[in-house]
Amino acid sequence: MVKTYAQLYLDARRSLMEVEDQQTASLLARNLLCYVSGKSREAVLADREKYACEAICEAMDAAVQRLLSGEPLAYVLGEWEFYGMTLYVDPNVLIPRDDTCAVTAMAIKKALFLDQEPRILDLCTGSGCIGLAIAHRVKDAKVTLADISKDALSVAKRNVTRQKLGGRVTCVQADALTPPPAFMGKFDMIVSNPPYITTKEMEELPASVADYEPHLALHGGEDGLDFYRSIIKNYTRALKSGGYLCFEYDPSQGDDICRLLETNGYTVLERTRDYNDRERAVLAQYGKKED
Repeated sequence: MVKTYAQLYLDARRSLMEVEDQQTASLLARNLLCYVSGKSREAVLADREKYACEAICEAMDAAVQRLLSGEPLAYVLGEWEFYGMTLYVDPNVLIPRDDTCAVTAMAIKKALFLDQEPRILDLCTGSGCIGLAIAHRVKDAKVTLADISKDALSVAKRNVTRQKLGGRVTCVQADALTPPPAFMGKFDMIVSNPPYITTKEMEELPASVADYEPHLALHGGEDGLDFYRSIIKNYTRALKSGGYLCFEYDPSQGDDICRLLETNGYTVLERTRDYNDRERAVLAQYGKKED
């Protein structure tokens, strides 16, 4: 049965209010309607009394059911906003979160003052969100996106194309738990948002994360620090003399990660907080203290 755009919106909002408050349900219904119709919010409002075709009505019903089943909005839409970019996402990669803006901003700030055409590695890249944001802001940076997952790299490659950054951004399969392949060479900076959820925390994840997001990108070992230990051990050799390492981490892990860095020849230069005022990222330099 065909419906007007207004009816589609109101029916979706009513259904979503079974699991969300009115404000959230309204926002979700509006986003879904824009997505399935291919119209802007302004166009949907202008066409509210017009009838949508049967295909749009069916797509809207299916999208609402996916949300009601607990699937995250980003996967239903197939895209998500991060640092001014609209990125393609699917269940092979984590949904980019505002928390990650902290390490991204820190890396960009430092990269702007590196030597000309700095080489930057985004390790455990997932969707490529951090490395692509750096490439957007640091116009001469040569960025490598690396992940062990071929499926994640397919998403990252799609985003490189979507952001029109193929001239300066490449994708490489690499394992953060083993030494880097020699062909990768040396980097001025390595930035990473590695898996850091502890084994115990993995058992307590909300269903929207546990049932849909890739566990490969979440589980960081018994204490959540396996990837930090390995990256420091194995990837320091991929840094140029005086190169920089940026990590995102859980707010509870900052002191432990800084100790790992300092006992392995790094000088911690900065620790920063996310939008919710939780400590979230660190910048460290290897081999010599910054002037």
